[in-house]
Amino acid sequence: MHTRRIGDIEVSAIGLGGMPMSIEGRPDRDRSIATIHAALDAGVTLIDTADSYHLLAGEVGHNEELIAEALRSWGGDTSGVVVATKGGHLRPGDGSWTVDGSPAHLREAVEGSLRRLGVEAIDLYQFHRPDNTVPYADSVGVLAELLDAGKIRMAGISNADPQQIRQAQEVLGGRLVSVQNQYSPAFQSSHPELELCAELGLAFLPWSPLGGIGRAGGLGDRFDAFADVAANHHVSSQQVALAWELAQAPVVIPIPGSSRPETIRDSVAAAELVLGPEEITRLDAAVRSPQG
Repeated sequence: MHTRRIGDIEVSAIGLGGMPMSIEGRPDRDRSIATIHAALDAGVTLIDTADSYHLLAGEVGHNEELIAEALRSWGGDTSGVVVATKGGHLRPGDGSWTVDGSPAHLREAVEGSLRRLGVEAIDLYQFHRPDNTVPYADSVGVLAELLDAGKIRMAGISNADPQQIRQAQEVLGGRLVSVQNQYSPAFQSSHPELELCAELGLAFLPWSPLGGIGRAGGLGDRFDAFADVAANHHVSSQQVALAWELAQAPVVIPIPGSSRPETIRDSVAAAELVLGPEEITRLDAAVRSPQG
């Protein structure tokens, strides 16, 4: 598979988002493990998770534990696999989401993630979502502490705007390596952040790159141009969407969520799909006019 970089680390151009395997509508454990194994078999070396990817109140870190189990049980060499997790976003267990960006919570959260992942240092730790009750610099400052303490190898942020990206880079003394924001053909609000990441040389990790859980399957129905280009290449509209995102900038690394082996295999194939300049121009126009 083609590769891209997060900091000084080379990873697969397409990653795996673990969220669908742990929240509402999740599959059984065996299918989730098989999905992660299928990703690894296909050459995926970036797996994204978070301590808040769970369903019930008493199962914080469900997805982290699932990924750790899959890595232990896979028959291949996992030394080159980068596991990225996040802290600062919580699920009380009633279907809602809350935030806690306090330094005390983040320090506690990283210890839990280290334990569940079974590692001495987390490959990439990301501040999950800004907390308006806590100064952003205070939250990001914890990432600097964790880097200095050797508990995390790389630091990233998620759901950030351009000002927060620049502030995080300053607080971390130039050690910010990634930004994870929502981005897809249907969600273009993060394009300024993508452009800033390209300017600063930061990895940009689109979450929900196919439109989100329950919407990925209808991507071609909402965007005729993606369906047409897919038909010309004899591939899925989802592959075209991921290939189009990769073409936006060399720093883009989509992390499509998956809960079935066949869907992650299809997503991974997007890294090999080459779109022509005219196709990219057409797709660019389509996302600005969904009837395209």
